[in-house]
Amino acid sequence: MKIDLNRGWSFIKTCSEAFISGAELEGISEVELPHTVSVTPFDYFDESEYQMISCYRRKLNVPAEWIGKRIFLCIGAAAHFAEVFLNGEKLSEHRSGYTAFKTELTERLRAGENLLAIRVDSRETLDQPPFGFVIDYMTYGGLYREAWLEVREKTFIEDVFVKPEGSGHISAEVTVSGPADGMTLRHTVLDGERVIAQKECGVNNAPEFRAEGITKWSLDEPKLYTFRTELRSGSETVDVFETRIGFRDASFLEDGFYLNGERILIRGLNRHQSYPFVGYAMPANVQRFDADILKNELGCNAVRTSHYPQSQAFIDRCDELGLLVFTEIPGWQHIGGEDWKQQALENVREMILQYRNHPSIVLWGVRINESNDDDALYEQTNELAHRLDPTRQTGGVRCIKKSNLLEDVYTYNDFVHEGGNKGCEPKKNVTSDVKKPYLVTEYCGHMFPTKTFDCEEHRLEHALRHANVLDSVAGTEGLAGSFGWCMFDYNTHMDFGSGDRVCYHGVLDMFRNKKLAAEVYASQQDERPVLELSSLMDIGEHPAANRGKVFAFTNADAVRLYKNGSFIAEFPKSHTPYKNLAHPPIDIDDFIGDAIEKNEPFKPKQAAYVKDLINYSSRFGFSHLRPKHYLKAAWLMLRYRMSFQDAYALYGKYNSNWGDAATTYRIEAVKDGKTVGVIEKGPAKAVQLTAEASADTLSDGASYDAALVRIALRDQYGSVLPFANEAVSLETEGPIALIGPKLAMLRGGLGGTFVKTVGAAGKAALKLRLENGTGAEARIEFNVTADRPAEQ
Repeated sequence: MKIDLNRGWSFIKTCSEAFISGAELEGISEVELPHTVSVTPFDYFDESEYQMISCYRRKLNVPAEWIGKRIFLCIGAAAHFAEVFLNGEKLSEHRSGYTAFKTELTERLRAGENLLAIRVDSRETLDQPPFGFVIDYMTYGGLYREAWLEVREKTFIEDVFVKPEGSGHISAEVTVSGPADGMTLRHTVLDGERVIAQKECGVNNAPEFRAEGITKWSLDEPKLYTFRTELRSGSETVDVFETRIGFRDASFLEDGFYLNGERILIRGLNRHQSYPFVGYAMPANVQRFDADILKNELGCNAVRTSHYPQSQAFIDRCDELGLLVFTEIPGWQHIGGEDWKQQALENVREMILQYRNHPSIVLWGVRINESNDDDALYEQTNELAHRLDPTRQTGGVRCIKKSNLLEDVYTYNDFVHEGGNKGCEPKKNVTSDVKKPYLVTEYCGHMFPTKTFDCEEHRLEHALRHANVLDSVAGTEGLAGSFGWCMFDYNTHMDFGSGDRVCYHGVLDMFRNKKLAAEVYASQQDERPVLELSSLMDIGEHPAANRGKVFAFTNADAVRLYKNGSFIAEFPKSHTPYKNLAHPPIDIDDFIGDAIEKNEPFKPKQAAYVKDLINYSSRFGFSHLRPKHYLKAAWLMLRYRMSFQDAYALYGKYNSNWGDAATTYRIEAVKDGKTVGVIEKGPAKAVQLTAEASADTLSDGASYDAALVRIALRDQYGSVLPFANEAVSLETEGPIALIGPKLAMLRGGLGGTFVKTVGAAGKAALKLRLENGTGAEARIEFNVTADRPAEQ
């Protein structure tokens, strides 16, 4: 029996024996889990905000019928060193902020009222991973995941590790705790309520059997089944253990990654588990939504949980969506002493035991991220990983070439790309064994930090760098794929970031709003049409009123360009510098340049035309034209025997110049001859405030529920206004409350907030108002249900 323990906690920022013993003190607040020890600003704060030894306590009422059973306290995560007390007596401790742990309370519980307390040390001076040197991310503090009790019989199923294969073959390892003489196990595979396979065996026997007619777990059809194990004594069921499984075969080979025998190029992003204001402390549905963003909005097929194991709710959603996962132990470059290393080994053990039934996980990271070689340590981490889970391979993320390769896959952070050079290193330049699999685990990121409010050229360069690497990865032999750095911006220490304690390394901002680079990833999938233009087409944003390159990011076959309603040209996806991407950015800088490439080369007499054009351009006030513009207009004059005025008029259909009247552009995405998407760009004449929630139905149940609200200021065409840095006031109605301040700041026209349930049901709403005098408003309505289970 599981009993949730997320409510009824008292919290104090300075722990003391008096608080643990139940004394009433100043500074105590009532909190719910998930909880952070300190609500932080959006930026310009440091780790001192959360570095403390805090404490949580709650009463625990034990009914008489529990006496004689085994009772366990389970904590989803406590950042970062936790000590558990019951009725003033210390029972256990746990030294990792990223994995769950349980404490048996059985012998110390008494019928009636008990006092449970947990002291949490979130200081970064702890002698355990990831601490010991600088870290490029905030580590926060608190009981930031859920907590619960397990009430078990004297004999119970402690764990079941299921090993399903794509063929339908199943084997399992079952751990039974307590006396089990004469007992048996019944294993059942269910599709919903339908039994598709069953096997009975003794408690000490490892079952092996086959499920017929199964659907394999895949990226496009991530079919999940329930594996139920019953502990039986005669005809009586003593205990039941259930877990979800997926039938699939996953392997990294010399030439790439294979899922169910099909070679798949991994295209993923790195994810931290942090959020503005509350750090790691977000309930399940918001955690799950990040997986939806990765798969459905960004078109990724994989995620790396950098640099630690993350919420089970997030991994559950990866299972459901068909999103591959590379998860790893906590750490960042530093390797400590012997006690520190022993904790790293314990982190490997906990990570694998807690996550190994997830079909989405295809690789274990058993090396401290970007650490130096330590063969003695990493021989142990690899041996332990293979012993606990012989079905999966190991990797170890490094930033050094030709490192000692003790893992199954050489996983490497490749930051060679600087904008104008190759996108990635060839395999032979990096790995110490070219016969083993190779995977790029980071790129871009700190090489070109980008804010939502940077200039248009900067935002485009950021997007093209991601495209450059993805294109290079797709064309590199023997490469399993890559994970870009990173999914979204995040708070960090003073040693990193842009001085405001923010690393602007994401393709999304901290509220999961898209930067232009996000469209590079989104356009690589085929589930839904994608169309975005790299420019708002405002020439005054650019030096000398020259837009430079303009790209369309789309998964269509071509784009059509219209100016002021007049058709200009159609640009196929072959009109691109990229050779390997399935859906490359399409260059629509000009249509004449493409025509030049497809016709006869220039002839010497063109020089005379260019000279005449220079004279004409001075007479007509077009002296800002660049030499390539002269050449293109000259080609028109030569090819079609046009006058300068006619050539310039045609050329100017696309190239709006300083002094011309403002223009509007229409871009259509065309696939299989049909228009599948349309966007328009032109001068902003109206602003509209928009807000979108991750969910409009919230359920207050085992814990509070929450929703992410993404806010944007847009023009009449729906384009984000990238230089709008305005304030938006927030007001709630009904049974919800804000997480964070009552004023949301737009940065680059984008921002966000969170709302959460407060224990009651009913209709609720979030009202937003732009505080710049325009009176622009938005409103989101929520339906809130409340079914809080009884707690002890």
